[in-house]
Amino acid sequence: MKSDIHPDYHEITIVMTDGTTFKTRSCMGKEGDTLRLDIDPKSHPAWTGVQRVIDTGGQVAKFNKRFASIGTRKK
Repeated sequence: MKSDIHPDYHEITIVMTDGTTFKTRSCMGKEGDTLRLDIDPKSHPAWTGVQRVIDTGGQVAKFNKRFASIGTRKK
């Protein structure tokens, strides 16, 4: 391998949304930095299976009304 072309690979601390921490190695930041996650497998709907629909100002209802006829066949 060529020297002086690879990024520094060091240990950092990851803080999950529930406060648990673990150490891993990364090129991010510098030795001993902390990465705080906003979304992780414990809180993201893709992994938890809990879906939430946030309807701000009736946007979902407006979408459904506007596109309700798409996919229906007219004779």
